[in-house]
Amino acid sequence: MKYMMLVCTDPEPDSEPQNHPDVEVWVAENDAAGRRLQGAQLAPASAATTVRVRGGQLLVSDGPFAEVKEMIVGFDLLECADLDEAIEVARAHPMAWAGRIELRPFADLDQ
Repeated sequence: MKYMMLVCTDPEPDSEPQNHPDVEVWVAENDAAGRRLQGAQLAPASAATTVRVRGGQLLVSDGPFAEVKEMIVGFDLLECADLDEAIEVARAHPMAWAGRIELRPFADLDQ
């Protein structure tokens, strides 16, 4: 089953985590195991562009679509047997220690 793993900052971090996992090791292990299909760090939210069409008019604005404290800073596309495996993969990511990880299964459009 495919999962989108959104890597987010935490607006209220507890503290700087000690002995958190190394992201390069996490990437290498999950790439080798076939669980990580793709992933990337995103540019800062200040580089975002929001595109909308309202009343047939194109509206383009600088910045993210919402003013939020928690920002998406990266993503990984996972292939896992089930949600339990995806959770185990996510818990080992460094940002699970210093930020937040959101897992979303891909919709089954064949249903």
